[in-house]
Amino acid sequence: FAGSDNERKYWGEDLPKFSRQISPEDVTVPGFLFDLPEVKQEIAEYYTSVYRCDETVGAILKALDDSGFSDNTIVMFISDNGMSVPFAKSNCYLNSNKTPWIIRWPGQVPAGSIDSTHFISGIDYMPTILHALHLSKVPDMDGYSFLPILKGEQQKKRKVVFTQFNKIYAGIKYPMRCVQDERYGYIVNFWSDGNHQIKGESLSGRTFKSMSKAALSDTALAKRMDLFKFRVGEELYDFKNDPDGLINLIADPTHHNEKQRLKEILYTEMKRSKDPWRTEFKERFMQ
Repeated sequence: FAGSDNERKYWGEDLPKFSRQISPEDVTVPGFLFDLPEVKQEIAEYYTSVYRCDETVGAILKALDDSGFSDNTIVMFISDNGMSVPFAKSNCYLNSNKTPWIIRWPGQVPAGSIDSTHFISGIDYMPTILHALHLSKVPDMDGYSFLPILKGEQQKKRKVVFTQFNKIYAGIKYPMRCVQDERYGYIVNFWSDGNHQIKGESLSGRTFKSMSKAALSDTALAKRMDLFKFRVGEELYDFKNDPDGLINLIADPTHHNEKQRLKEILYTEMKRSKDPWRTEFKERFMQ
């Protein structure tokens, strides 16, 4: 992140400049983390990176405007995952996958409009572009066009979103699957066995290190960190009321029907897509 020790470690002192540096005092720590000084520092560095990225995108859009082609160009800005901290990047939580998808399309998408109702997914990109360009669909293509949403209409096909994670950059496998609807999210962690610990980029920064240190004297934080490191086989969250995924409802009998409903939806999709983990899912979690 901008101004961090890791940035200087990997890139030296000849770094991209930023015109605004967010301070820890400006930061509100997300609810899925703990409010610690080092956590606030890293989030401030992350937000500074976001601001620097925003300026870079602004420069690209200015060049497009100057070229004279901006009125005939669809611009999409998409992020692939949440920030690189525990319970975000390289996972299947809401804060792992609820990322920006910002579109500029003069004359078609009203500037400043926000849709907070519909579900869209990364696999919807190609169908949407083909639809917008009046090109034919590709046979057996995954995803749905969300062009109707951009036109201010209703998107009726997508009621859930499926997310998955397979392995980290180093090649270590941590297979996870998730299905989310407008309220609940069901997650299955195939790799979780109580012994293996998760690895990855989100463990290398200030947040993980400071939370791990604080956990030595904080029982609640220690429990939270154990969940992150070892996980459990299944997780169920009421993301509408608990967007930070703090209360796992998987063993709550009052949510049994929701759990079973989402498991059936996930298994159906795993069969349709020939997911290599579908057989194990059925044997371990569908009984």
